[in-house]
Amino acid sequence: MKLLAGQMITEDAAFRRSRIAVSSLHNEVAAMAVRTVRQLGDPVLREKCQEVEDISAPEIRALVEDLQDTLAYWRKTTGYGRGIAAPQIGVLQRVIFLRLPGEDPWALINPKIIEASAERIVVWDACLSFLSIFMQVERNRHVTVQYQDVQGNQHEVQAGELRDLSELLQHEIDHLNGILCIDRVTDLKTVCTKEEFEKRYRAASPYAVSAGQ
Repeated sequence: MKLLAGQMITEDAAFRRSRIAVSSLHNEVAAMAVRTVRQLGDPVLREKCQEVEDISAPEIRALVEDLQDTLAYWRKTTGYGRGIAAPQIGVLQRVIFLRLPGEDPWALINPKIIEASAERIVVWDACLSFLSIFMQVERNRHVTVQYQDVQGNQHEVQAGELRDLSELLQHEIDHLNGILCIDRVTDLKTVCTKEEFEKRYRAASPYAVSAGQ
């Protein structure tokens, strides 16, 4: 059943409908394209991204592929990586790509938060652009995000703490606005190395499930 533009859908439905298009797109490209992930200090990470005007353009299709392959590489080699944003591979377009443990791939084009709860939460966060440090940040507990899929259909997803989706969407959309999670640290005393995080805090964080699950 085709979803109508602007139709409100649940998190599960959003994943199911988007993964079909993303999987089909990926099958059309044989070779993997792993791009270099820009690291903290690279000016491109502080730039604001432009909206995608032509979703059907070959360069946008290639961008989605690059994001998917790059994220898969990082998950395989580090055990981390739930999402990635276009500026992290040096492309200033409003595109993010998610891959949560146990879920199928999900590309979101021109995502924007159209509603956010007043209630806020504090969660552990990290980033592929500086994976050596972790920190606690403050996020909205629930958000509603409007986006387009790779076929240009418009959707809205209501995200909460299930699968830690709300905080992840906020993290990736921040990237599109030149904002990094270190900008949202609640207390500098929470900043710790990857080694200390894994030893003391990972089991009770959004990163508790390994990338292989």
